[in-house]
Amino acid sequence: MEFREKIDGSQMDLKDNVISISRVTKVVKGGKNMSFSALVVVGDGAGVVGFGIGKAKEVPSAIKKAIEAAKKALIRVPMTASSIPHPIIGNFGAGSVMLKPAQDGTGIIAGGAVRAVVEAAGIHNVVTKSLGSPNAHNVVRATFAALGALRDPATVARLRGKELEDLVGA
Repeated sequence: MEFREKIDGSQMDLKDNVISISRVTKVVKGGKNMSFSALVVVGDGAGVVGFGIGKAKEVPSAIKKAIEAAKKALIRVPMTASSIPHPIIGNFGAGSVMLKPAQDGTGIIAGGAVRAVVEAAGIHNVVTKSLGSPNAHNVVRATFAALGALRDPATVARLRGKELEDLVGA
């Protein structure tokens, strides 16, 4: 597992995007306890993105908790110009997400949950396909698994002892 730098979200200008709000019920001896669960993605649009889940009795409190959790779980996504460096598949649970780089002008070809994550990260040209479970939580976690496994071309060239031009081409 690769070491990830700790990113402090308090000094950054992060934009949040609510992906889903679910009403959850816990059955107890005295009846049913109802609360709300929120899934939120935050990002600066320049390669830093995070997600969080919050649960509370009211929707605004759940969203606020999710945003705070997302700011604590930020990752930096390696990007080349306005896309990702290479194709990758991310898995989590029964959900899989395939991400492929695209040339300028393609735009974001993605479904709801993947689109929110990719837009928050600041990727402008990418083709994606969600495979398996359509559950928003699994899709977001699979997308983060894929983005977290992306490798920067300069880092790969350095590890192989080559120049970046030799690895990527002219």
